[in-house]
Amino acid sequence: MYSTTFALALSVLTALTATWPVGPPRPAVVRGWEPPASAYGPGHRGVDLAAPPGTEVRAAAAGRVSFAGPVAGRGVLSITHPSTGTPPLRTTYEPVRPLVRPGTEVTAGQVVAVVSGPPSHCAPVCLHWGLRRGDTYLNPLTLLPRPPSRLLPLTPP
Repeated sequence: MYSTTFALALSVLTALTATWPVGPPRPAVVRGWEPPASAYGPGHRGVDLAAPPGTEVRAAAAGRVSFAGPVAGRGVLSITHPSTGTPPLRTTYEPVRPLVRPGTEVTAGQVVAVVSGPPSHCAPVCLHWGLRRGDTYLNPLTLLPRPPSRLLPLTPP
C-alpha cells in the first residue's frame, strides 16, 4: 500500500520547492517517520523536529491554508499544496499558534505559526510535521531537496 503511494508522491514532490519548517540552523529530527503496517496500526505519522516554544514555523511549500485551529487541545495548522496530484498533498504542523487563517495563500518559507505548548508527545516541546495525500500518511522529509550523491571508493587508498 505505501510503496505505490510513495512512488506517486515522489513523482509529484520534485515539482515542489520545499524548505525545513523550522530553522536555520537545520533542526534535529527528534523522532522519524514510522509508517504503520495498516491504516489503524501503530506508527509515527510524521516527524518530530526539535523546536522550543516560541520558534517560528514556516510553510514547507507554497499552498493554501486549509485548517488553523485547535484539535484535542493543541493548535494545528494544515496547508494544502495544489498541483500535487489528486487528492493534493497536505502538510500539517502541531502544536502551534497559527498566524494565518484558512483560505490564506502562503509561500514556501513564509512564517505561518509559532510553536506553542502544552508539551506534545515529545519532551520538551517539538514540532510535529506531517504529510498526507488523502487518508494516506507520507514521510514529510521526502519534500526536502537532497544533496547530490557522492561515490566513495570501495577500498581505502
